[in-house]
Amino acid sequence: MTTYEVAEDFAQDPHLLAELLRAEGPVRRAKMPRGLPCYLVTGFAEARLLLADPRLSKDSGRARALFEAKLPSGEPAQGGVGQDLSFHMLNSDPPDHTRLRKLVNKAFTARTVARLRPRVEEITAELLDGLAGRERADLLASFAAPLPITVICELLGVRAADRTEFSEWSKTLLSSSTPEAMQAAAQNMFAYLTDLIAQKRTEPAEDLLSDLVHASDDGDSLSEAELVSMAFLLLVAGHETTVNLIANGVLALLREPEQLALLRSDPSLLPNAVEEFLRFDGPIHLATLRFTAEPVEVGGVTIPEGEFVLVSLLGANRDEERYPEPDRLDITRAAGGHLAFGHGIHYCVGAPLARLEAEIALGGLLARFPGLALDAKPDELVYRPSSLVHGLEALPVRL
Repeated sequence: MTTYEVAEDFAQDPHLLAELLRAEGPVRRAKMPRGLPCYLVTGFAEARLLLADPRLSKDSGRARALFEAKLPSGEPAQGGVGQDLSFHMLNSDPPDHTRLRKLVNKAFTARTVARLRPRVEEITAELLDGLAGRERADLLASFAAPLPITVICELLGVRAADRTEFSEWSKTLLSSSTPEAMQAAAQNMFAYLTDLIAQKRTEPAEDLLSDLVHASDDGDSLSEAELVSMAFLLLVAGHETTVNLIANGVLALLREPEQLALLRSDPSLLPNAVEEFLRFDGPIHLATLRFTAEPVEVGGVTIPEGEFVLVSLLGANRDEERYPEPDRLDITRAAGGHLAFGHGIHYCVGAPLARLEAEIALGGLLARFPGLALDAKPDELVYRPSSLVHGLEALPVRL
């Protein structure tokens, strides 16, 4: 099997990359732009199997050692982020993963999230009020981004004055910034979260972070490092995915006038439309890193032990073996079962909240601005240089 060399600008058209890879097989050996050798998975059936396969590990300590062994000399492991923020459930295997996830599961159940609907609707209305009367806007900066960052920060108890700075650190960490910039953002975030946890310990409030600190103090064995890392994961994952879900969904509609008109004429299609947006152009490109703890055979390929496996969620969700005419947006499609939120034990804990926010945001936006249109040519839009998140740098619109 030949090794596919992934181009530096692959984030600008990841769907094309997945199509090229899948044409030669659902599992391909590849080399990422920084020189990391891996196996890239673009087939739906293969992706679903591997996301739930216990032979693929996410243990951060072992992954770091593999990074150091496989990356070219001089390339920093973990993209310069280091390990201070890595002790969370997305970087762990059972039983640690089971213990960590149990502490946050109840905060993100469908019933618990449903209670947030009035506040999400209120924030959405306030943001739309701020856009009223304007002819043009960057919808990402003025609407898609502030809504989820406000919601998750209120849920965890982050001060309003700190949210813009925190969002900038997050963006730096999840894009292909320089190692120095990523390291600085990680250090700032670590220091901030350490101070915030100390504050929640002495002055607890009615928020999720206070609950996590209290659970740890009551003997649920969450270490200080795990507390900081879990706060980092919940804050970053809790808004980054939804920002891009909203923006990518709006863009998809603006590029397909018939689908936009259909949704305007029948708002009851919104929940199903959100599922199609997740399938068609989801907020995550490559699922977080896994490596084989033993040889794994999948898609006619044997992946040896000790190899990194990157699952293209975007690619899997456009596999024609699973979805007929996968490159066509169809908000009436039965899109359920997509992999936009992952699969298996690491399935996104915040999926119910992301769905709720996207449904309210998109419904409110379309109702308020019947003349909404794209204010740029599609080929002028720029995507963030990231292998993880699939999101625009900006979304210029005419209101």
